[in-house]
Amino acid sequence: MSATKYVYLFGNGKAEGNAEMKDLLGGKGANLAEMDLIGIPVPPGFTITTEACIAYTKYGTAKIKELLEDDVKAAMKHIEDIMQMQFGSNENPLLVSVRSGARASMPGMMDTILNLGLNDNSIQGLIKKTQNERFAWDSYRRFVQMYGDVVMGLKPENKEDLDPFEVIMDSLKKERGITSDLELTASDLKELVYLFKRAIKERTGKDFPDDPWEQLWGAIFAVFDSWNNPRAIFYRKLHNIPDDWGTAVNVQAMVFGNMGNNSATGVAFTRDAATGEHLFNGEYLINAQGEDVVAGIRTPLQITKIGSQRWAALAGISEEERVAKYPSLEEAMPEVYKQLFEIQKKLEEHAKDMQDLEFTIQEGRLWLLQTRTGKRTGFAMVKIAMDMVREGLIDEKTALLRMEPNKLDELLHPVFSQEGLAKAKEIAKGLPASPGAATGQIVFFAEDAEAWAAQGKKVILCRLETSPEDLRGMAVAQGILTARGGMTSHAAVVARGMGKCCVTGAGSIVIDYKNRTMTTRGKTYHEG
Repeated sequence: MSATKYVYLFGNGKAEGNAEMKDLLGGKGANLAEMDLIGIPVPPGFTITTEACIAYTKYGTAKIKELLEDDVKAAMKHIEDIMQMQFGSNENPLLVSVRSGARASMPGMMDTILNLGLNDNSIQGLIKKTQNERFAWDSYRRFVQMYGDVVMGLKPENKEDLDPFEVIMDSLKKERGITSDLELTASDLKELVYLFKRAIKERTGKDFPDDPWEQLWGAIFAVFDSWNNPRAIFYRKLHNIPDDWGTAVNVQAMVFGNMGNNSATGVAFTRDAATGEHLFNGEYLINAQGEDVVAGIRTPLQITKIGSQRWAALAGISEEERVAKYPSLEEAMPEVYKQLFEIQKKLEEHAKDMQDLEFTIQEGRLWLLQTRTGKRTGFAMVKIAMDMVREGLIDEKTALLRMEPNKLDELLHPVFSQEGLAKAKEIAKGLPASPGAATGQIVFFAEDAEAWAAQGKKVILCRLETSPEDLRGMAVAQGILTARGGMTSHAAVVARGMGKCCVTGAGSIVIDYKNRTMTTRGKTYHEG
């Protein structure tokens, strides 16, 4: 045991931390503790402090493991007792997520690993326990993919390469004659686990670790390391976040949104982050895990009925088709929606600010995984603050202090004139993720966007979906366009934070990175 307390527990309505402890527990850890204290359903877990991250940077792996080991073992026992499961058991395996959480929100800049604790033996226990072989292999496939990327470093080798795991998956889907991940069977997913592990061994020379404790320490140190990855450093520079703050690590019992059609995962905002409208909104995916929504791999569905109807109108989809194929959470799971609506109201009133929430529904049961102050556009910043003064939630002084000077500049950003819009020729339609108007040359890679912008060219960054690696290109682009993803995808959240115009989920667009072309409605547009 070390003299300094590095590990803080939460779960079952109790917590060792609270919302005031953001500097030590990071925003996520402090808010998880606070949610527990105010009676919101949060999976149990523990937070390793930002001070441990700073010490790790200074002293390295061996020394920090020695400092943390006893406390982490005791904290895992705390989760086991609440969940009535065992970490590393082959009969009743406890799986955990390992997530970063700095004291300032840095969406998508650091790393996350889900379903940690699975191996070739414990998978059998998970299958037996859940009676759901497809779910178990899907969870294992996701774990190997995330761990292989984040901890073992199997990533694209150059900018034109696609994610090596996605390449393997796409080729198997092609072989099977299917297009959606949901069509993969349990035996397909089992084969993917084997193929992923083989690719990791071939490309890194290392075997995928079977020991759950080895997996856990690998993940904890990878999250600490991600505080100093290039994209996190660049993001901190962009938002004036000090380098010596460090990130906390949050280890939590897994709850599963991919256990079938009565399970789901989603992201929601207590108000509209783009316009400031006082309207609960967000997106969810049935039978999915959290990263699917944020990464924009599948285009998600809307949480509220009104949001769903507005989305359908934009996409040119009839009400009949919307109800049949794209129902809102409010329509698909009315009881859960009612509970989520009450929770978001409680959280906003408690925090006295617009909240950005992540949630999982496991077999009809709702769990909150995160709440934080939501990123918003300059326009939304002013509207939300003024509305909250009128509602008596905050006073005028607080409203003024919430005005970020650089965001006020956004209110003067360009918009299209009505005459211009009337004459415009529409080439594709997507979601209005971040408002404004932008014009520039098409560019497909972030580093090219940077180079072209340095030459004084105006560029529009066009991607299938953006990832944290694209941050530098997003920062210099006039606007951002993605073929996939929704209003809560990485591109949408980061663009709003930067005050950039952004259109996401323009589904008719096909981007070919190798040939540097974008095709939509039969017409091909070349880079530049």
